[in-house]
Amino acid sequence: MTASSSAAAPQPFRSRKAAPLSGTARVPGDKSISHRSLMLGALAVGETEIHGLLEGEDVLRTATAMRLLGGEAERGADGVWRAQGRGIGGLREAPEVLDLGNAGTGTRLLMGLVAPYDFVTFFTGDASLRSRPMGRVSEPLSRMGARIVARAGGRPPLAVIGTAEPMPITYKLPVASAQVKSAILLAGLNAPGITTVIEPEPTRDHTELMLKGFGATLTVEQTPEGRAVSLTGQPEIFGRKIIVPGDPSSAAFPMAAALIVPGSDLRVPNVGLNPHRIGLIETLLEMGADIVIENRREEAGEPVGDLRVRHSALKGVTVPAERAPSMIDEYPILSVVAAFADGETRMEGLAELRVKESDRLSAMAQGLAACGVKVSEGQDSLTVTGGKAPAGGVRIPVKLDHRIGMSFLVLGMAAQKPVEIDDAEAIGTSFPGFVDLMNALGAMVTKADR
Repeated sequence: MTASSSAAAPQPFRSRKAAPLSGTARVPGDKSISHRSLMLGALAVGETEIHGLLEGEDVLRTATAMRLLGGEAERGADGVWRAQGRGIGGLREAPEVLDLGNAGTGTRLLMGLVAPYDFVTFFTGDASLRSRPMGRVSEPLSRMGARIVARAGGRPPLAVIGTAEPMPITYKLPVASAQVKSAILLAGLNAPGITTVIEPEPTRDHTELMLKGFGATLTVEQTPEGRAVSLTGQPEIFGRKIIVPGDPSSAAFPMAAALIVPGSDLRVPNVGLNPHRIGLIETLLEMGADIVIENRREEAGEPVGDLRVRHSALKGVTVPAERAPSMIDEYPILSVVAAFADGETRMEGLAELRVKESDRLSAMAQGLAACGVKVSEGQDSLTVTGGKAPAGGVRIPVKLDHRIGMSFLVLGMAAQKPVEIDDAEAIGTSFPGFVDLMNALGAMVTKADR
């Protein structure tokens, strides 16, 4: 994908009913950890080695942005990425606009990273990114002294006008969001004093773990208001070796396929099992999924394990709202699994899905209904009634959303008739090689006519 990829010709794909899936599904590195590795590596003194970096389009855009901001990040012939840092306070003004493509995470985190610097940084992206609101990040960064100028609704293209005198703040998140929390903490790195973020519900803590690993002083405590994360600003952090585990959000797709395609038996090795990321596994187990976690271990401060997943008879459950932060990216594929489960699956607390790469809540409800699934969409909930294989036989508009595209290709692997998506290009942002991997396991995903 290139900077002009949003104008590229659509790439429709078709997924047909598959024979039993078998083999080993090695999924790409964790996207959240990959973004953060490149950013902190560019601020750390010395060299940071990153093994298993996700080389999807989103992360490659972040690597380019860090180079424009003065850091060094290159892939070696051995496949290992190496970042040379400039130290806290060492970033420079980018000589051109930062084009983040489809990377919402990269955009929000980088906004925080550049806010405490006395220069201006311009951000843009593809059509999907330009439709996404950034106001929840802009508001706390403004309190720290930066100024953000954006289009209506806080949407990109936008400019972050940094401050020479950043102020540490204590900020309570109005909505649990790992991206907003991380943006504030990254801004706090170059602010004197202590920056504190209080989150009402715990969200993925990759930023906290990584900051500690690089040598920053950071504390976490439970308060009456919520989980409080406090960072001491202007530390000296040092380069380190990072092993990026497999992304649980990417592992969700072969896992789901194995559960719904009769006779399937897959292994998914080296999957990150951070407690704030395993809501989907917990939910699938409640639904009756045959998932076994083997060889539990820790790599670079993150819990990791190997999964064995077999086809299962599933039942509907209610997924409580408080679980949403630990699986917010996995609801699209969970709703596909729910279409094959006996009874009703109700998913609550999904308002955040409306401000992802697309309005994922609406996109999944409309797509499932088109496939013949009984579905009810609420303002922040989705109820799916399953029990038999969906009819399929339709083409789904994915709205430049990689997770919508992969979810419906997985549905097609067990639907009565093939399911098509109108454009598979966005899948490369998080899961390059998805189609080839699934086909190697026994799926039947092919290009379709436009």
